[in-house]
Amino acid sequence: MPQLPRVAGAHLVGSVNQPTAETVFRLAAGELGAALPRIPDGEVGERFHWILFQGAAFDRVAGLVRAPIDPIVVAGFDLRPLLLDGTVPAEELSFGPLGYAAAAIESHAEFVRLREAGVIPDGTRFQVCLPSPLAPVTSFVAPADRAAVYPAYAAALAGELRAIAAAIPAEDLAVQLDLATEFAYLEGISLGGGPLEAFFAAADGAADDGGTDALASEVARLAAELADAVPAGAELGFHLCYGDVGEKHFVEPQDAGRLVAVANALGTAVSRRIDWVHLPVPIERTDAAYAAPLAGWALPASTTPFLGLVHHEDGIDGALARLAPARDAFAAAGVAEFGIGTECGFGRGPAERTAGLLALHREILAAAQ
Repeated sequence: MPQLPRVAGAHLVGSVNQPTAETVFRLAAGELGAALPRIPDGEVGERFHWILFQGAAFDRVAGLVRAPIDPIVVAGFDLRPLLLDGTVPAEELSFGPLGYAAAAIESHAEFVRLREAGVIPDGTRFQVCLPSPLAPVTSFVAPADRAAVYPAYAAALAGELRAIAAAIPAEDLAVQLDLATEFAYLEGISLGGGPLEAFFAAADGAADDGGTDALASEVARLAAELADAVPAGAELGFHLCYGDVGEKHFVEPQDAGRLVAVANALGTAVSRRIDWVHLPVPIERTDAAYAAPLAGWALPASTTPFLGLVHHEDGIDGALARLAPARDAFAAAGVAEFGIGTECGFGRGPAERTAGLLALHREILAAAQ
């Protein structure tokens, strides 16, 4: 019988509902300490609603114009699609600063100050979370123009990553790429404008019901273009996500099959080392059927899986119930160790829940030994 993997370490997906990066760092380090190999800044400020602030970056691009319809307001942001207006060729579109580098550089300075003061343990890395280019392009560009606009936005996001890498020492840096919109394409659902069509994939790349499909490979290929720009010496990880709208997924995954398919495809497509991959586990899925595809995990031992099985609603008992079948499935794949986290970021949950939710990670790790 395969040896059960060790459960060790916690991962914060990114968003944490606190007013400043300093409060995030202090709370996370205080509650979890060395159990956190890396700490994000909580995506404070304009990043509170993940990518919604990026609409302003699209508005500033000459050659793009909002569709002439009434505003589509979500959380105070206008989500009317942008269109090419014909004044600038698509290949000449140029984005200005997107805001990710500026935020990372500012937060890293606070991170260093707190680490030097002994608040953050030595050896902890500063985690920067970036969306894949596919997410903002899908969210803000009309379907007919997505393929044309994508290269310009992808280049701008790569520029943000270069600026981050130039300002933050590689040995301090951990970069996480958030793949969420990708699973809307894989599941064939609508995010408000009709079923998504994978403009980036070959015509025969539609998802099938087998989990390991051609579209997963296309998704991984796109993500690898940005992932491979993470500098040597820095860490790289992925957060695989089914969305977080009112603490609900846009669709509940049938099982972990498509998550594992994308993770394995990333392992093939990304040329540099992947240090971690985070996968969600819905609260009601304590069954072996959900976890069974984890037995097909094919990434090397240098890539640590983190399972998002921590839910504030049912605490330690619920997490252990979700953990047990996952542990068995990972054992079948030869995984020696995995960590835990929440299903998604918890930046949109009540701020007063934060400290207790961080402490819950520590309690689950102790109980899982």
